[in-house]
Amino acid sequence: MEILKKLIICAFICIAALRVLVHAQSQSGFISIDCGISENSGYTDKVTGLNYTSDATFIETGVGNNILSEYKSTTLEQQFLNVRSFPEGKKNCYTLKTAPGEIKFFIRARFMYGNYDGKGKVPSFNLILGADVWDSVELEDASPIVTKEIIHIPKRNYVCICLENTGSGTPFISVLELRPLSNSTYQTQSGSLLLYRRWDVGSTTNQTFRYKDDIYDRIWTPYNSQNWTPISSPFTVHTRNIFQPPSEVMQTAIIPENGSDSLQFSWEPSDPDYQYYLYLYIAEVQNLPENQIREMNIFTNGMNFIDAISCEYLYTNTLYSAIPLLSEEKNVITINKTMNSTLLPILNALEIYRAQEFPQLLTDQQDVDAIMNIKSKYGVKRSNWQGDPCAPQKYLWQGLNCSYDDRNLPRIISLNLSSSGIDGKISPDISKLTSIQILDLSNNNFTGPVPDFLLQLPYLKELILTGNKLEGSIPAGLWEKQKDNLLSLSVHENPDLCPKASCAKKNKLIIPLLEAAVSLCILLTVIATLWGFKRRKQGKTDLNNNRSLELKNRRFSYSDVVKITNNFETVIGKGGFGTVYLGYVDDNQVAVKMLSPSSAQGYKQFQAEVELLMRVHHKNLTTLVGYCDEGINMGLIYEFMANGNLEKHLLGDNEDILSWEGRLKIAVEAAQGLEYLHNGCKPPIFHRDVKSTNILLNENFQAKLADFGVSRVFLAEGGTHVSTTIVGTPGYLDPEYYISNRLTEKSDVYSFGVVLLEIITSKSVVENNSDRTHISQWVSFMLAKADIKNVIDPRLQGDFNLNSVQKAVEIAMACISPSSANRPTMNQIVNQLNYCLAIEMARKKVRNEIELKESIEMISSDLHELSSTGR
Repeated sequence: MEILKKLIICAFICIAALRVLVHAQSQSGFISIDCGISENSGYTDKVTGLNYTSDATFIETGVGNNILSEYKSTTLEQQFLNVRSFPEGKKNCYTLKTAPGEIKFFIRARFMYGNYDGKGKVPSFNLILGADVWDSVELEDASPIVTKEIIHIPKRNYVCICLENTGSGTPFISVLELRPLSNSTYQTQSGSLLLYRRWDVGSTTNQTFRYKDDIYDRIWTPYNSQNWTPISSPFTVHTRNIFQPPSEVMQTAIIPENGSDSLQFSWEPSDPDYQYYLYLYIAEVQNLPENQIREMNIFTNGMNFIDAISCEYLYTNTLYSAIPLLSEEKNVITINKTMNSTLLPILNALEIYRAQEFPQLLTDQQDVDAIMNIKSKYGVKRSNWQGDPCAPQKYLWQGLNCSYDDRNLPRIISLNLSSSGIDGKISPDISKLTSIQILDLSNNNFTGPVPDFLLQLPYLKELILTGNKLEGSIPAGLWEKQKDNLLSLSVHENPDLCPKASCAKKNKLIIPLLEAAVSLCILLTVIATLWGFKRRKQGKTDLNNNRSLELKNRRFSYSDVVKITNNFETVIGKGGFGTVYLGYVDDNQVAVKMLSPSSAQGYKQFQAEVELLMRVHHKNLTTLVGYCDEGINMGLIYEFMANGNLEKHLLGDNEDILSWEGRLKIAVEAAQGLEYLHNGCKPPIFHRDVKSTNILLNENFQAKLADFGVSRVFLAEGGTHVSTTIVGTPGYLDPEYYISNRLTEKSDVYSFGVVLLEIITSKSVVENNSDRTHISQWVSFMLAKADIKNVIDPRLQGDFNLNSVQKAVEIAMACISPSSANRPTMNQIVNQLNYCLAIEMARKKVRNEIELKESIEMISSDLHELSSTGR
């Protein structure tokens, strides 16, 4: 009984700790910056409970100021009492680090002039996000608050927000905020979403709502009109969708004034090319009698938007379209009652966003990381070393030159740190600037030797090391490159540096002698080891009959294959390659795939698969036991995968449904195999035919990627290949690759995204009907209705963590992005899927603990009953 008590107490402690953890993470990922306050003077806002910090660690320039006292009031939020202004420089940038992976954020910048400079003249300036203009900031006078907000997916693991001086006054900023969002919310065909309006149209108090009422910290502004009649409910309004508007906003609504059957909103775009996305939030706040119906039709610019929508009492509907609104001279939203409706239409809140493109390419991530590390290590203080190093081009960092074209990311090709007062050794981070052509480190105080890693810079044409304190000899390879006119090398005015090639020649003589001596030692050691091994082997029996054959023995004769398959007795599968037979090698089951003479794949793919599988080895790739290549008889012998392919378990009539945890494990393992091909193989390998039938499962349901007949090894710089022949399976084939013939690793990512949707939904990739609906179209349709629960395989009957499912769907939809640049890498996918799996495993652990607790309580109750009855 004492043990039982301890178990129960432990369970309660775990559950309590979990609750504390969830509460503590309520602001997880939030960045809240009060601009202009002194460092270490952060605070918790009294109204929202948000934790604000100083901007001192996010920016290196600017001056802190206080607004004038006449603009301060008891109702003014604390964040507007100070500003940071930027009297110097054309561009000043904040750098906000974000979590790795493509995560969607609200980014909000807020401004209140408050006559901080005593000039009484409000400025105007631009906001730059990354490399493109986000929006212009224009203020009417000193007291209004201007808010600029955008929904954006950063292309890097940081966000650069810059203020650009346009010549109309000194830029300044009051508040900068960043809030993570669910990636399934606010979908666009392309680009980011600039907030145009967010209205609480039913407000009766003129109160603004934000965090903690809104978990995403959206700011809901009250908006009223004499043409509307407000209605409300005192009860909580619930939400079942991922947009989760605050109950406080949804408790109030509007209906038309008497005499009208419709609600109408309109606005005039400043540019006819603007595209808008509309989000309507509707909840029934009146408990309607059975004989009353509220049903609505919604139109945008006279076009049908939603037909016959009705709402459940005290539950929110979020209505939106994944297709942007086609702009007119005047955009009009109309909500009408239907013919069947006995009540007027209703609306609680709305959001309008404008699509915003960010077409300029940001600097290659490796170059950014390298130059940031160099800046930090050497304490480089240059006024414009802020934001992205190469973009926009007019704000290129001083001392850098970059390459620019329409297709490839900018790369740093020249770095001039001359006369920068730098001391210490030459940083290895310079070796990561792999496109650099000119490197000038002259007239500093660099010490130590000239490093060998400079030889790893393949395009280096000019190296200037003049006027430092370098010592020792110069790497022979640099002298050789200079001798061959491949490098211009300047090393004079380094007193302790041997300036002649003869130093290197001495080293060139010593090093081979040392190498020869080491090689001789190694050779003698190997001979002694082999001799001892032979002596030991003579007296022993070979105990390793059950292992796979050694590499040199992997070629089988046709007669061997006949014996292995017992004269091709048992067929276990068929495909485009040929027939697959069950066989045995040293009592181990194997699958023998024989090439059919009529196979469209043929000898070329057979040979490609043999060569590839001979050199790659990973737990999540199928193992090649051997092959047969004897005249017209060609076959591949694999390890046997007892549970067949993944598609059979997703679409088949199996009684044992794959659990959500099991599906995530398979997804993680398949992703790991693909990630190994992309990053673990040098040069990388692109599979080109990722699909659920090419993911095989062994007896333990461990997933392994198979069928490498069309895989391609990439030797080209940048991992891009222009293919004259498009290969792949319809439904899984990357549309960008199909259109452009340009194959990259992101083509595999697209195919894997389709597989992930199969894993989530257990639906066919293409519906077998006249519409031929693709699985991605169906999922997009369900997400547009905010119906995440009905996306997942209904056979799972709710046995999953919804957050885990939602994250998996987000990953899949990111993978199938129309633009390969917006797709994650396989490394990011593996990390995010592992996160999904961890969420699901934590749920099961908690559930098991609860079940254990209930079992313990039941046993305890039974024991008590037995003791009380005296049995």
